[in-house]
Amino acid sequence: MALSCSKDATDYDAIIDQNLRDAIEKYSPDGTVSYYILPADNQLDLIPQDRSNILNAPKVELGKFLFYETGLAREAIHEEGLLSYSCASCHIPESGFRPDRIQGIADGGLGMGSERTMQNNYSENQLDIQGIRPLSLLNVAFVSNTFWNGQFGSGNVNIGTEHLWNEHDASALNELGFEAIETQNIEGLEVHRINLTREIADEYNYTDIIDECFNHIPPEERYSRFTASQAISAYIRTLISNQAPFQDWLNGNSAAMSNHEKEGAILFFGKAKCASCHYEKNLGSMEFHVLGAKDLDQHDEALNRNPDDLRNLGRGGFTANPEDMHAFKVPGLYNISDAAFYFHGSSKTSIEDVIYYKLNALRENPRVSQLRMSEKLHKITLDENEVYKLKLFLEKSLRDPDLTRYVPDHIKSGLCFPNNDEESRKILGCE
Repeated sequence: MALSCSKDATDYDAIIDQNLRDAIEKYSPDGTVSYYILPADNQLDLIPQDRSNILNAPKVELGKFLFYETGLAREAIHEEGLLSYSCASCHIPESGFRPDRIQGIADGGLGMGSERTMQNNYSENQLDIQGIRPLSLLNVAFVSNTFWNGQFGSGNVNIGTEHLWNEHDASALNELGFEAIETQNIEGLEVHRINLTREIADEYNYTDIIDECFNHIPPEERYSRFTASQAISAYIRTLISNQAPFQDWLNGNSAAMSNHEKEGAILFFGKAKCASCHYEKNLGSMEFHVLGAKDLDQHDEALNRNPDDLRNLGRGGFTANPEDMHAFKVPGLYNISDAAFYFHGSSKTSIEDVIYYKLNALRENPRVSQLRMSEKLHKITLDENEVYKLKLFLEKSLRDPDLTRYVPDHIKSGLCFPNNDEESRKILGCE
């Protein structure tokens, strides 16, 4: 009798695995389950990259240092902000390379994590803080156009938008011909008051590795915000959630996910219709949809709120096309359970909230008409057990448990990182 029960369980395991493979193949862009397999950390040749910023180990290592290097924070508004923050102040590995509060604070921030707040000598309008929730940097190598409105990157969805580039300071950088993340970071380092010079490189012993990585660039241009942005972009392209249980299952380990997780995945690629939008390698896509979620300035705890911020208009803020107004890019879903805020305006605080919001398909933002909601968003009924399984897949199966492997054990300046303000130093034990 025990053998019979064991055989029944084995048969069910095989059936559910096959059902999941069948469900995935219906949405896979190339019709295969293997499409969703992400490259390993050391498979640089399999990671999509900019032909003008080819990946190699030294450049990735340099970018890894610079991403966390508080010594580059040389353009802070006030003296107290100097050398106090880094890229990782807002893109926190333990939070899925997102802020773990509604907005990240770089220049002008004090303290760590969700308790990070504003330094007393800064006013709200002086803070380096986002007017829209930052997207995760995980798997951005598989994203052709970055930012919620897709404005960065000259290819794919931005082909035909060339006439707009001179009208928008940031998107004008598309004229340089780089891919999306490289273009965004050229602008990003300046916006976030981060810089690299020959003097800084010499002071912190970065000169030799910069020479190795960028020997094709004349010395007078080699130690700059531009080369720093390219190295950081190379590092960011290697941030891949390839240790998530779903990845393990895709690679042949049928025991990597429980049957409830697999049933949740079948719902994701089936009845719940999540994959109608989230179907690319990163489980996002380059589609833009009106979901009617609230904007960040409508959040009671948001700092430096601005209802007229063009970022509230999504793709329409870039294209000025009425059909694009309030339509936002479909984000990737890996490690979404690592941060407690969701949507572009941080309006939801749990995965369950997000699931029910999309199942109900009712807008929450009074600035958006219900009539303009995405045609792919319509009411779907799932019972509590189905919601539980779908949540389990999103929360557990898509979570890479070891993103701290992407964090260096030191930075060359010897300063505290990822933050180096007075309060953070105490918390991190740097004093």
